[in-house]
Amino acid sequence: MSRVGKNPVAVPSGVDVKIDGVIVTAKGKLGELSFRATEDVEITSEEGQIWVKPRNDSKRARAMWGTARARISNLVQGVSEGFTKNMEITGTGYRASVQGSNLNLQLGFSHDVVYPIPQGITVKCERPTAISISGADKQAVGQMAAEIRAFRPPEPYKGKGVRYADEEILRKEGKKK
Repeated sequence: MSRVGKNPVAVPSGVDVKIDGVIVTAKGKLGELSFRATEDVEITSEEGQIWVKPRNDSKRARAMWGTARARISNLVQGVSEGFTKNMEITGTGYRASVQGSNLNLQLGFSHDVVYPIPQGITVKCERPTAISISGADKQAVGQMAAEIRAFRPPEPYKGKGVRYADEEILRKEGKKK
């Protein structure tokens, strides 16, 4: 029994959810997103809640039960509130700035790293060392944050690099004389 799948997804006011077989479409103040579930799960809507149930007792149906419920929950939360990833840049001369539809990163390379901002995602740099990525699609926000972090991951000796704001860097002791 899926601990995630057995709970319903509450639909807040201002969010319109349409279920067409295995395709769920949510429309809210931050946009419109859709998700196509597998044929192994059955999706129903009752009294402002969305229920996901497995169609049979196969292993794949039980695995997709919790996955489909979590994806639908992320869909509903994305169009109503959105998702945000905060990142920190540590290092001398390391900084970021938004220029038009590009994120310009100076990460200690001989050149600036120019990252095009995808459609539907907003990026803010309140400080030169802080990046805030927000959008309705949780997967797209997380993917962009992971790609930015991959340009210069934090190193364990001085902690220089790009890291998530809530990430702890395990520091190593340097060499001794």
